[in-house]
Amino acid sequence: MEVVHKIGRRKTAVARAYVSKGKGNITVNKKDMAVYFATAPLQYKVTQPLMLTDNEKSFDIKISVLGGGVTGQAEAVRLAISRALCEINEEYRAILKPEGLLTRDPRMVERKKFGQKKARKKFQFSKR
Repeated sequence: MEVVHKIGRRKTAVARAYVSKGKGNITVNKKDMAVYFATAPLQYKVTQPLMLTDNEKSFDIKISVLGGGVTGQAEAVRLAISRALCEINEEYRAILKPEGLLTRDPRMVERKKFGQKKARKKFQFSKR
């Protein structure tokens, strides 16, 4: 099997996943996944597609991720891994699709408007 390359996005985070046969090593920006994503919920998000398809020890994954915060990056990585697994084996699609792991979350930060403090918040109004 050759290397499968897929991209995942969330908010402003972009993750590129390179999946190849291996022993289950996950490297994020040349660091171990447990070092880069320090908390357990973030590590769960990254490994979720592998756990659902019983592939924790089947693939070596190298990930380069940039932009956004740690949660957005973790969810971008999850989407990239899910897409790569679907390209490796089309049967995984039936497992990952109902869990919502193949859906790109379209929610982005709303832009700030002029004459206002933030996107929706206004400056304080004074009648007199």
